[in-house]
Amino acid sequence: MTWRLFEQVRGIVSGGVQDGVMVRRATGASSASRVKGARRPEVRLPPLEPHGGGELEPDGDYDGLEFLEADFAGQDGAGARFMDCALRGCALDETRLHHARFLDSVLTGIRGVGTDLAESTLRDVELIDARLGGVQLHGAALERVVIRGGKIDYLNLRTAVLKDVVFESCVLVEPDFGGARLERVEFVDCALKGVDLTAATLKDVDLRGAASLEIARGVDRLAGAVISPSQLLDLAPVLAAEVGIRVEG
Repeated sequence: MTWRLFEQVRGIVSGGVQDGVMVRRATGASSASRVKGARRPEVRLPPLEPHGGGELEPDGDYDGLEFLEADFAGQDGAGARFMDCALRGCALDETRLHHARFLDSVLTGIRGVGTDLAESTLRDVELIDARLGGVQLHGAALERVVIRGGKIDYLNLRTAVLKDVVFESCVLVEPDFGGARLERVEFVDCALKGVDLTAATLKDVDLRGAASLEIARGVDRLAGAVISPSQLLDLAPVLAAEVGIRVEG
């Protein structure tokens, strides 16, 4: 990638819109002040009662409970409500939590493959050190959520709504934000590999703190995001291809 090409791409993406592409380039405090930061959750759990065991129930109501290293693999908790709860070290392989609600809760060290959280609601939630693969969150609503540490492979957030969400010190492998709406979303010291932003809508999305940023699809949807100059250089080949710039030696 030549410096001349970098200058061409930088001029396109920092100077306005061309072929639907616009990315704000960080230029000191004045640029940073235009990006609204995410409001983080302030979860203060009350004294919790231990969960008495037993399987999850569809439309179950769980309030002020601690689930400690419970194995919910294959169980059906669709439509359940978790309020002021802590899930610690729980197994969620193929667990059905479609349309579930997690409110003012902490999920620590959960693990699972194929967890179904489609169209669920997460509000004022901390998700810490999760190890998940193929988790379904399409059509979900996330508000004031922190996802810290851990690794999530093939995260499906298609058509989801994310507002005041922080991804921090985690690894996201091929996350799918297709058709999602992201507002006041921050990526802090996390690795983003093979991101799909097809048809996504971004507003006040701060990518500057990402440790690595790899966009596989939907680079044209970066309008409403802010990236660093070094990230711009890394993305230059993808941006050049998007706007039709030919690179020849």
